[in-house]
Amino acid sequence: MDIEIRGIHKSFEGTPALLPTDLKLRHGRFTTLLGPSGCGKTTLLRMIAGLEQPDGGEIYAEDQCVYSIHKKIDVPAHKRNFGMVFQDFALWPHMTVYENVAFGLKAAKLKANLRQQVTEALAMVRLEGMEDRYPHQLSGGQQQRVAFARAVAIRPALVLFDEPLSALDAVLREEMRIEMMSLVKDMGLTALYVTHDQVEAMSMSDEIVVMRKGEVLQRGAPERIYEAPSHPFVASFIGKSNWLTVDQAMVRPEHVTWKRTSEEDECYQATVLSVSYVGERYEIRLQMDGLDPWTAYLDKRKSVGERVNLYVSPQSICRMGEEPFHDRNTKNAQPNKTKRAPAAAG
Repeated sequence: MDIEIRGIHKSFEGTPALLPTDLKLRHGRFTTLLGPSGCGKTTLLRMIAGLEQPDGGEIYAEDQCVYSIHKKIDVPAHKRNFGMVFQDFALWPHMTVYENVAFGLKAAKLKANLRQQVTEALAMVRLEGMEDRYPHQLSGGQQQRVAFARAVAIRPALVLFDEPLSALDAVLREEMRIEMMSLVKDMGLTALYVTHDQVEAMSMSDEIVVMRKGEVLQRGAPERIYEAPSHPFVASFIGKSNWLTVDQAMVRPEHVTWKRTSEEDECYQATVLSVSYVGERYEIRLQMDGLDPWTAYLDKRKSVGERVNLYVSPQSICRMGEEPFHDRNTKNAQPNKTKRAPAAAG
């Protein structure tokens, strides 16, 4: 079932929280709303869920309108057939695992075959045999699974995730990210996920919607968002960006080389500012001549203060607005055009 949002917007005390937004969530796809705190992503999620009333616009679940200010339609949250997984799990502490999962079914008035539905939901998240435990007797990861089981037990048309992994430690967060993504895919669910964590968004999503200040700046597959950002904020917020011209042209650190690979490569001179060992490589921060600092990667250590030459292929430069390659023009940066720059010492 596709979910379609048409012109939804919201203000709080006269301050816009979400500008008019259109969005289509396609059946079986994992879509992520990504952006910093206060960008409107949670407001949008809550309006879709029915927990917050929009100021205008419409929401459709397939052909059924669940919200329209003009049509005077506002289907209550418990009747929209949307499941939700909250940031703090939102489990009832006085209820057992079984009772927490059953609660969602009862609220949706799906009491037929209740025990079977709860058992099946817990089996999906591998919590068989824990029906009688209370939330405080579970680990953080197990509590998250209970919250997920409660959300999917009603066989929802859409599952909404409100930063569900932010309360977990780093190791568990990575484990749950992989597990949750697998569960969503295996069950064929349509999912809308809210996060400010770019790693979560990039690794889990079929489509990412990047937001800032209540506005959608770009949407697309993770690869497209990373490799061809259409807005300077998107380029800076997702991954690391080395700017050649302010808010116009940049290159990713992994595309910066330490040796010339082609006659077309542009040479840039820099001074090493800092060196960080990150396991499989060194992350090197550099002060560029005439440019803001860059980041580059290398498999061996450099010395702070060392003068070096870096090389960039024209094909690896990303320009905002996706101009054709033959129209690309680096205006502000002044690369050293000498084709055979001397090799840096060391």
